[in-house]
Amino acid sequence: MLSTFLIALREGLEAALIIGILVAYLVKTGRNHLLTPLWVGVGLAIAASLALGGFLSFTSAELSPRGEEFFAGTTSFLAVGFVTWMIFWMKRAARGLRDELHGKVDSAVGAGSLAIAVTAFVAVVREGLETALFIYTNFKTVGAASSATIGLILGLALAVALGYLIYNRSVKINLSKFFQITGTALVVVAAGVLSYGIHEYQELGWLPGAESFIWDVTSWMAKDSILATVLAGSIGFDTTTSWLQFLVAGAYIAVILWLYLKPARVSKKELISA
Repeated sequence: MLSTFLIALREGLEAALIIGILVAYLVKTGRNHLLTPLWVGVGLAIAASLALGGFLSFTSAELSPRGEEFFAGTTSFLAVGFVTWMIFWMKRAARGLRDELHGKVDSAVGAGSLAIAVTAFVAVVREGLETALFIYTNFKTVGAASSATIGLILGLALAVALGYLIYNRSVKINLSKFFQITGTALVVVAAGVLSYGIHEYQELGWLPGAESFIWDVTSWMAKDSILATVLAGSIGFDTTTSWLQFLVAGAYIAVILWLYLKPARVSKKELISA
């Protein structure tokens, strides 16, 4: 539940902030009549995200055991790639995101309502599709659908509430710090998903070392026990972990966190303007 809650909160708040920026700009510039097509675009983006989640679940259920291992492993690698790109993109683009969205709205206004709907759709659908893919793979990693679903609902609900409060200026959050902390936590979650993908490919025989475990604690901690489920949902822990899973996931955490947390370089242009 914890990892799914974190994913839904982070991605949901990003989407809520994007929607808030678009709505606030239309209202501020006296273009309230364009709010309806904007919400249509947002609704279509949400529908597309739900459709992807349904497609992934349906496809996985219909496959053979070997096909399901391939599908789960491949989607895990894709999810890790997307979430890694996402946290770096947000770190780089957050400062100029508002101006970028304002520019896109100004460009779309002249083309009419359809262009506004498309602008809103494109701005939101990226977050939704990433969320659907990453949450699906996290469901497979954790293996506890009921608690993960609760985490998903709670995370999205809190994201919507925070987005609304920020829009109304009822609450102030240090968004830079928030995204840095949640981004760091998501790297740990992504490492667990990466480890799961490696395990699936090892089961297929495409990667070596399936039986070479760095630890096997199933003798005193059942895979479906509460403790094992909590650890799986928070840090991606598995009761049986191969050396390859451990080394790749560990290297991913070390490299990505080093790149993510190191101070950004300040350009000469920024120094001059400062």
